[in-house]
Amino acid sequence: MENNTSLQQQLLEAGVHFGHLKKKWNPKMLPYIFAEKKGIHIIDLNKTVEGLQDAAAALKSIAKSGKKIMFVATKKQAKEIVAEAAKRVNMPFVTERWLGGMLTNFATIRKSVKKMQSIEKMLADGTLDSITKKERLTLTRDKEKMEKVLGGIAQLARVPAALFLVDISHEHIALAEARRLGISTFGMVDTNSDPTKVDFAVPANDDATKSIAIITNYIAAAIAEGLAERANEKTDDVVEEEEADTQSMKFELEGGDDRGERGRKPGGGRGPGGPGAGGGRGPGGGNRGGGGGNRPGGGGGNRPGGGGGNRPGGGGGNRPGGGGGGQRRPAGSGGPRPGGGGR
Repeated sequence: MENNTSLQQQLLEAGVHFGHLKKKWNPKMLPYIFAEKKGIHIIDLNKTVEGLQDAAAALKSIAKSGKKIMFVATKKQAKEIVAEAAKRVNMPFVTERWLGGMLTNFATIRKSVKKMQSIEKMLADGTLDSITKKERLTLTRDKEKMEKVLGGIAQLARVPAALFLVDISHEHIALAEARRLGISTFGMVDTNSDPTKVDFAVPANDDATKSIAIITNYIAAAIAEGLAERANEKTDDVVEEEEADTQSMKFELEGGDDRGERGRKPGGGRGPGGPGAGGGRGPGGGNRGGGGGNRPGGGGGNRPGGGGGNRPGGGGGNRPGGGGGGQRRPAGSGGPRPGGGGR
């Protein structure tokens, strides 16, 4: 609560609450207007604090995710303030002139930026020393003109994730391009502007230098916090990875010999099976010449010489020479063998 009170006091001293004349107002700004005094609308600073804190929190999260936020302010009284704040947090900015298609035709803008950078490189390494003085002067002038307009976005490799605008009515082209591409928009909104055109509106005086400075610096401080948190998280991740690598190396050094000895012990894998043992391809298992399924010489299925089913020479059912039930056999109590019982 004390922080909000001190922030309100700072905003009041900076003249953030002064709006435009009543006859120039936009009716959609009605919820943000506190009163009217001498034909001038007074902005409600409570609404300003709420909007500023919401915008700062959203921009902080965007900066923490590693995305770029573009500052746009081509008004004379806002150029230097916004450029300094953007440079402080290493963000792109446009303070001279908004080129049509800077967002919607970003590929062409990137070509111009690359051309500017190539001229700078040639001037630096002495490649242009061999050309005439007039040609070198022409290239230098072209570079200066492009640097004035495109210098703030020279390091911007892709379309930014958000735009921060000072006076959304003055920057209506940039706002329209951002809305067309679905880019998040943040803006200082005076009483003559439509706050519904931006995603995060900060009702404030967008003409006074002090007002622009306090709002822009507050936003830049929030972005700096997000960048600092991102850097701390990266450091923590690196430390965790190093600790994990150290633990894995330690485990390999301590347990590597034991695992090797266990791997060489007999009894695992495909060793020779014992006689009559199951598994593998040793004697005594499936499809083997010992006891079990259709095999000669053993008990079980249809095999000659063994006990069991309809087999010759074995004991059991209707077999010659065997004991057991079935048909009557002559000369004995056994099967149809002569002189034998049982077996």
